[in-house]
Amino acid sequence: MSVNDKMDESENDMETDSGGENCSEDQNASIKTYLPGQAINNDEELVCDESTYVLYHQAQTGAPCLSFDIIQDDLGDNRTEQFPLTAYIVAGSQAERSHVNNLIVMKMSNMNKVKATEKDEEDESDSDSDDEDQVPELECALIHHHGCVNRVRVTAINNRPLAASWSEMGKVYIWDLSHPLQAVNVPHVMASYVRNNEAPKPLFTFTGHQSEGFAVDWSPTKPGVLATGDCKKNIHLWKPLEGGTWHVDQRAYTGHTASVEDLQWSPNEPYVLASCSVDKSIRVWDMRAAPQKACMITTEDAHELDINVISWNRKEPFILSGGDDGVIKVWDLRQFKKESAVATFKHHTAPITSVEWHPTDSTVYAASGSDDQISLWDLAVERDAEAERTAQEEAELANLPPQLLFIHQGQTEIKELHWHPQMPGVIISTALSGFNIFRTISV
Repeated sequence: MSVNDKMDESENDMETDSGGENCSEDQNASIKTYLPGQAINNDEELVCDESTYVLYHQAQTGAPCLSFDIIQDDLGDNRTEQFPLTAYIVAGSQAERSHVNNLIVMKMSNMNKVKATEKDEEDESDSDSDDEDQVPELECALIHHHGCVNRVRVTAINNRPLAASWSEMGKVYIWDLSHPLQAVNVPHVMASYVRNNEAPKPLFTFTGHQSEGFAVDWSPTKPGVLATGDCKKNIHLWKPLEGGTWHVDQRAYTGHTASVEDLQWSPNEPYVLASCSVDKSIRVWDMRAAPQKACMITTEDAHELDINVISWNRKEPFILSGGDDGVIKVWDLRQFKKESAVATFKHHTAPITSVEWHPTDSTVYAASGSDDQISLWDLAVERDAEAERTAQEEAELANLPPQLLFIHQGQTEIKELHWHPQMPGVIISTALSGFNIFRTISV
């Protein structure tokens, strides 16, 4: 992977075309919406319906990055129509050889809207220079990482961008991303960064976990406070100290009986933390209490199989959970002791790998699964009994929840997704096959 790798526009399989390879040239082509799991005839192929996207690009980084986080920038909030768009992320690689792994600070820039019509395409290709202006770009600054990156999460302390990374070697690192971010923005800084091997070393390393782990989350209300959970069921609380270091309580918060898979701090209660586990439970903790007494509420058997991921709604007292059973559940914390989800959705046919509430719309969320799908949902939607549909359309939609807004495909082994907090509706996802950056017409 070079520093100036280009991003490619991706193709997503959303329709079947039974009229030939180029349906625009075949007036007799039959186009229909494809739903995952449907059989495809020999004379049909899956093609992308780009009219359903506002933005759609793809990026490759060599070794797959199976965890990443979005770095907030100073380009402004609520960037809906300021095309071309720019996004900054940090991702962690999963290379076959552990000693060649990296954290990768990336700048994705010059991302333009999907061309809506053939006329738009003609207008935008009047000259070679115009075509070149439309090409998205990817700048990368590498930070050597010891071991594969299980998960990475970003925060900022006094406008200083920091990342916490979980290594497969059982260590948790804290990194200062300031210099790599400067490198992806300034060409001569990048040249020096690469030439002189100026990648930063970890600010802090914690070796107190007894095994590797995946769970990590920065507090959104208390800068620098961190929680990490490991595969030996232990959770540790980190507190920042003067001088850019941390105190990690060696007393583990225990309660789970198996691997802690994910952690989420409450968006508004400074000391409240939620966790999920292979033991199929979701627990809510008061981190002010002694570690042995901190678990305040537990829902046992919240899923039938391992619970992989959770997400805490920023505006409502709801938690999302996704498990190996392919089920997504919504939990109302006001009714959590009843151990009954307020909503359950079974669309995915394989384990759920990521869930996340929309940053500003409290009824919308996104989920990804090992079935190579990303699904977008709106809890506020109800089935329209008065809508006029054909019998075939009714049959196709009968098994789909009315809250399901959109199905995104085209990636292999999707591992993680995030909504961009400053670009409403934009989702970035990572998979074994690379990154997708998209915004649909649905959200």
